[in-house]
Amino acid sequence: MPDPASDQAIVGATPTWVSFTLLGSVVAILGCNWPLLALGLEEISPLWLASMRLLGATVLIFIVAGATGNIHPPRRADRAVILSVAFGRLIIVMVLVFIALQLVPPGRSSVLVWTSSLWTVPMAGTFLGERMTRQRWVGLAAGVAGIVVLVEPWHAPAEAGAWVGYGLLLTAAVAQAATAVHVRAHRWVSSPIELLPWQLLVASVPLTAFTVAREGLPTVDWSPWLVGIVIYQGALATAFATWAQLTVLRRLPAVTTNLTLMMVPVVGLLASAAVVGEQLTLQAGVATVLIGGGVLTGVGLRRQSEEPQLEIPYLR
Repeated sequence: MPDPASDQAIVGATPTWVSFTLLGSVVAILGCNWPLLALGLEEISPLWLASMRLLGATVLIFIVAGATGNIHPPRRADRAVILSVAFGRLIIVMVLVFIALQLVPPGRSSVLVWTSSLWTVPMAGTFLGERMTRQRWVGLAAGVAGIVVLVEPWHAPAEAGAWVGYGLLLTAAVAQAATAVHVRAHRWVSSPIELLPWQLLVASVPLTAFTVAREGLPTVDWSPWLVGIVIYQGALATAFATWAQLTVLRRLPAVTTNLTLMMVPVVGLLASAAVVGEQLTLQAGVATVLIGGGVLTGVGLRRQSEEPQLEIPYLR
């Protein structure tokens, strides 16, 4: 994956402590975003909140890219990955998760969506020819066990429609994993940061057009806190968090980045308990440990010759 020389110069000049500060900020921003999403969805429909988030991030990223002279037309060879990320990782995943958040508590949702890292393992084995080692099978089994513990199929769900929500979240995780495998297989011409504005544009325009056609213009009872949530979505949870992760990946080892980002669902659980009063149960804790351990075993602990896949949680 090529990086422009100017990018390398910037990265090389970035102190390590700045990279870790950026990474910690991403964990806090994305983790705390889960209860904020749940609150925002009480006033704004899933389609409109997703559209507002993507539109805000698109405008901000284009302004920054234009100010720094980094807007370049995408190369033909990169168009497939632009479409894949825009529709697979942004539109489909975001809309599915936002709908599910109306049915499942935000803390549990953050844990289930993070299972996308698990599904990349068998997909990469099938489509990229990566070997399914015993370690990876153990990691996948532990993650699936965590999902079972979290969903508790032996009990009737407390909330109506919870099973539908669980299904939507797992579908979103699989869709994100499929996009990640495609991204890994892609032969990059431009760098990910150069393609980020175009991925956001290709996602935001059709989603907004579809939302207007389906729901009309939004009728929202705006308040200062709701405006703040919408700004948080576009500016921090999407634009800043994505830029920061791409920047940190070029400075810190991918394993370090991946393992640190595994704290996002933990922060999501704690923030959801503090902000919206979600109950922290023993099952949720055990499930988080099993899923985190599965990701760590199957994805995080790879041989030095392999490059771990970064899961960028655009919508979390």
